[in-house]
Amino acid sequence: MKRVNLDKCRSSAAAAVACAILWGAPAHADVACARDVLVANSMQRQAIDQLEQADGDDANRCRVWRRHVETMRRVSSVYGRCLSGAERAAKLNEVQTSEKDFSGLIRTRCRGL
Repeated sequence: MKRVNLDKCRSSAAAAVACAILWGAPAHADVACARDVLVANSMQRQAIDQLEQADGDDANRCRVWRRHVETMRRVSSVYGRCLSGAERAAKLNEVQTSEKDFSGLIRTRCRGL
């Protein structure tokens, strides 16, 4: 986080607003990331549930697989932005592997569907 000189912050109203934004941004980002990770976890669980329930013809399965790949990409983006350390590595590996596997299935089994 960028260090802010308090004397400069007191010198003008505009600087005070800028200081408030700089100091408030990390807290706001933490709250946003916590929410985004919670939503991403839910999206990941729903995508897995949909895969398990997918039945019917190939066209239906391909639709579910495409939706799954898109969800894994979105979830991966959130995990990459909001998580860190071992948790980040594990979650990214999980969703990126799933995205890659189902992208492969789509390429081989969903042509023209």
